[in-house]
Amino acid sequence: MGMNVANCPRCGKIFVKGFAEVCPVCVKDIDQQYERCLKYLRENKGAAIQELSEVTEVSIKQITKFIREGRISLVNAPNMSYPCEVCGTLIRENKMCDLCRNKLVKDVRNNTEDERRKEELKEQLKKIEPKASYKIQERLEKRH
Repeated sequence: MGMNVANCPRCGKIFVKGFAEVCPVCVKDIDQQYERCLKYLRENKGAAIQELSEVTEVSIKQITKFIREGRISLVNAPNMSYPCEVCGTLIRENKMCDLCRNKLVKDVRNNTEDERRKEELKEQLKKIEPKASYKIQERLEKRH
């Protein structure tokens, strides 16, 4: 059984992959960032994500990850929200804002409808095509 070795996506160092997706040094650093965020939020319940990021020097992306992992709760943080993955609008739940989610649903429906129409057109062409090609073949034979 070989060791599962990988490069840390955060710092690039080689490490033995275990439970974490980053190396032990980065795990420790992320945990320290989490502790800084938690400490600040305990003392400043009304903090927004931008303020939290600036004061703790933790990226908004990392804070968003803490929220999505359930490590930071938005229940007692009324001003805390994070960016929609598509447009960046601040949201408090899911990965996308309602506008982007609705647009995605609409695009999927339209795509499905387009595919259905293409299939219908293909079927119609199959019914017409043999007759048309036969007539063309027939005309070519008459010319010779």
